[in-house]
Amino acid sequence: MNVVDSSGWLEYFSDSAHADKFAEPLTDLDNLLVPTICVYEVFKVVLREKSEDEALQAIATMKQGQIVDLTFEIAIQAALVNQKYKIPMADSIIYATTKMFKAVLWTMDKDFEKFKSVKYFPRLNKKA
Repeated sequence: MNVVDSSGWLEYFSDSAHADKFAEPLTDLDNLLVPTICVYEVFKVVLREKSEDEALQAIATMKQGQIVDLTFEIAIQAALVNQKYKIPMADSIIYATTKMFKAVLWTMDKDFEKFKSVKYFPRLNKKA
């Protein structure tokens, strides 16, 4: 099973430098888990940077994977992750979901750089 965090989805949707790195998990729909917090984050960014229509198209694509709601159990695990690693709430929820399903997390978020079961791709420096 795979979880792609918001950074990976946004990279993929914008066809940016690392888009190809996220194509593998994002096209393997039978093994793709999509935490609802990722839906929120992606919709928010695409809405802000593009349009509501494009934001709706993005989340329609995300909905092709298995949507994972924030359950009581995931919320408790996320709080434990937050306490242990001192990472933001959304990241804690994403990582707790990944652990709960024994999945691999695909990300460009530096908060996850040294975590187990994570495929981390550092952001490329953009020239000014």
